[in-house]
Amino acid sequence: MNVKHAMILAAGLGTRMKPLTKKKPKPLIKVGSKNLLERSINLLENHGVEQIVINVHHLSDQVEKFISNIKSKVKITISDEKDLLLGTGGGVKEGTKIFGKNPFFVLNPDTLWLSDYLDEIKSLEKIYSESKKLCLLLVNKRLSFDTSFKGDFNLKNNAVSKDIKNNFIFTGLQLLDRNHLDPIDKKVFSMNEVWNNLIINNKISGLESSQKFYHLNTEEMYNKISNLNFTD
Repeated sequence: MNVKHAMILAAGLGTRMKPLTKKKPKPLIKVGSKNLLERSINLLENHGVEQIVINVHHLSDQVEKFISNIKSKVKITISDEKDLLLGTGGGVKEGTKIFGKNPFFVLNPDTLWLSDYLDEIKSLEKIYSESKKLCLLLVNKRLSFDTSFKGDFNLKNNAVSKDIKNNFIFTGLQLLDRNHLDPIDKKVFSMNEVWNNLIINNKISGLESSQKFYHLNTEEMYNKISNLNFTD
């Protein structure tokens, strides 16, 4: 199985990254020689994805200009949220309409996506193909460069749960299809609503990442990560 479709969530306001995001959208902030959006597109393209939807809102003209100039074999489509932010769930539900019944990745560009993740994407596909459950790529808090994360989920034998104390962080990569979104009958909503419903019904699975987790959520963290040397 090789998933050919993906969505990148690029509509966020980047509030916690100010003043960096006052005049530049967060996905266009550079780490090393590439910005976060370019790293996200490259990862998906190198895996074999052929069509990507990218939603836009904050400073959307800059994102659209970058996409129009990027050299990529992938077909890239814009999902316009300039007038109304739809939330992570609403944004995915709206943006992936063109994918029909095909499964797709959803990727958050706030994570520093390096080529080491390619093998884990393949493993995520294998879990999805066997179970048809929404699949999350999770990482143990011990591997997070930012030690302030409290954790989002727990993971045991690929089963995902939410408890009082959670040891795993959502990396920002998931694999699903539109059947997982259909029960939420709203225009604006969070993916957390989708995940919570699926956890209750045992219809969500996870894969543990072995990669060091770099997530850019504040100016301070951006400065720390920018001082590191990355080969790709």
